[in-house]
Amino acid sequence: MLEALPRRNFSHTSFQFRCFPELQEHRWILALLFFLCFLSVLLGNSLLVFVIRRVERLHSPMYVLICMLCVVDILVVTTILPNMLLTLLFNRSHISLAGCLIQMFFTHFLSSLESTLLLAMALDRYVAICRPLHYTDVMNSSMFLKLLLFTLVRSVSIMSTLVVLAGSLRFCGSNTIQHCYCDHMALVSLACTSKERNHAAGLAVIICFVGVDIPIIFFSYMKILSVVLQAAAASEDRRKAFHTCSTHLMVLVCFYLVGTITFLSGGLDIPIATGINTLMGVMYILIPATVNPIIYGIRTKEIRHGLQRLFRLRAKRILSLKVLPSGKGQA
Repeated sequence: MLEALPRRNFSHTSFQFRCFPELQEHRWILALLFFLCFLSVLLGNSLLVFVIRRVERLHSPMYVLICMLCVVDILVVTTILPNMLLTLLFNRSHISLAGCLIQMFFTHFLSSLESTLLLAMALDRYVAICRPLHYTDVMNSSMFLKLLLFTLVRSVSIMSTLVVLAGSLRFCGSNTIQHCYCDHMALVSLACTSKERNHAAGLAVIICFVGVDIPIIFFSYMKILSVVLQAAAASEDRRKAFHTCSTHLMVLVCFYLVGTITFLSGGLDIPIATGINTLMGVMYILIPATVNPIIYGIRTKEIRHGLQRLFRLRAKRILSLKVLPSGKGQA
């Protein structure tokens, strides 16, 4: 009886990740694939940010939101992927409880930022197409400040609550996290005390983001399609509107589809194999960050033309530098 008391008060202060244990023989291949994804995310999103910043005609609200989305994608992938690569390559899988909670906060906080940005992009297109005369009045610096305040209050409050509740748990059983990073439910599943509040907090996240953002986004695009079909007499106008909306919808599907399945499986205790759940958790972060710059870079004509213009200016500058010395010599 006396021997059991210290054990009851014991709680792990460090954990180790179990990242795709069934594929340990191929961990070098996995590491290479994730490293290539990491490079793709960094290069693709950085290039898009560079183009939007340098081309003055892209300094409109829609492209500023795309730029912010790219920055968030870079940050959220940087939060988890370097540590994942160390785990796969060198078995550096240990992390302190404090480090785990910090990684959990920033991973979920940045994901919530992405959800809010996608919501803002849907509302931006709604105002631009359904209320074009009021666009400059609505989508201004004041609106961006209100959006920033709303995002910070909603995301910080909910994610801080999530992390505080997870940090208050006792972990007296296994200290092996069945995941590649500190996911909320993966850590909470190791607790040996009551997890009801944590499950309730997980459901609150689903309701506040998936349950609120998706219906508003869906309503916005349904209204946009209705207005386009009724008002656009020219087929070219319809084509442009559909093209813009379909581009945003592709990005939305990439983000919400895997994310919703991942959150629901954890929050509602839906039985999914550990390996599949781990893969979905990683793909939920990687897929949107990888494909967003590709989708926007290829399908958005203004960004594509801006990129081509910058390349042409760069090429002319290089050629002029090469020609200049020979011209001086002849003079």
